Amino acid sequence: MRRPVVRFDHETSTLREGSTSPGRLAQGEYGARVGVPRILDLLRRHDLRASFFVPGVIAKLHPDEQRRVVAEGHEIGMHGWIHEGTSELTESSERDLMRRAFDTLAKVTGRPPVGVRVPSWDFSATTLPLIRELGLLYDSSLMADDEPYELVDDGEPTGIVELPVEWIKDDAPYLNMNRATAIRPYTAPSAVHEIFRAEFEGALAEGGLFLLTMHPHIIGHRSRIAMLDELIRYMKGVPGVWFATHEEVARYCKAAAS
Repeated sequence: MRRPVVRFDHETSTLREGSTSPGRLAQGEYGARVGVPRILDLLRRHDLRASFFVPGVIAKLHPDEQRRVVAEGHEIGMHGWIHEGTSELTESSERDLMRRAFDTLAKVTGRPPVGVRVPSWDFSATTLPLIRELGLLYDSSLMADDEPYELVDDGEPTGIVELPVEWIKDDAPYLNMNRATAIRPYTAPSAVHEIFRAEFEGALAEGGLFLLTMHPHIIGHRSRIAMLDELIRYMKGVPGVWFATHEEVARYCKAAAS
């Protein structure tokens, strides 16, 4: 199984800090102006469907973007309210922001989300009970396995499918730049391609899951979208690979386990 995943953080990485820096906001805006259209064009050319995880604030700032994503056959899942630090919240605050995000995405897209990826994968001690309150199908924030598994809440099976993630398969650690810090990670797109391809080939050898996470303001640049295009072309040339959304994989796992 292979699943493209896109996180629409856009301006929220700046706004959540209370910053109104035009320079930093512009970096996030690039994702909406350039990155998302390029990603959608790439997916259309390859006839692929992907999952897009969107903070509630971004859905309000860019509602037409979300409607376009849904109209082109992709899934939209929850990604917090303003890319908040989940583990820093009280339970009541986390519940309020999750409910706001859920209601906003449902209103903007016309369909309630069925899955969540908490911002920065910062899963708190109270996140799982709140996911259960919302009746979600899956989470994609944890790293306990390479393959999907069922989440357990205080010893009780929840029926919620975990679609595990890993920083190794995320574009941000390799390609993101932050001029405000002394540490400025950068890896050549060719090297990132090599890492992603090796992860894919490992999943292929085991008949398992390859879940790739990308951000429009990072992967959307020309040299990087070309790298993603090359990777997709390679994977499409391998027999037996299934490209699916998070929802499709989660429902497949539920059906297989029943």
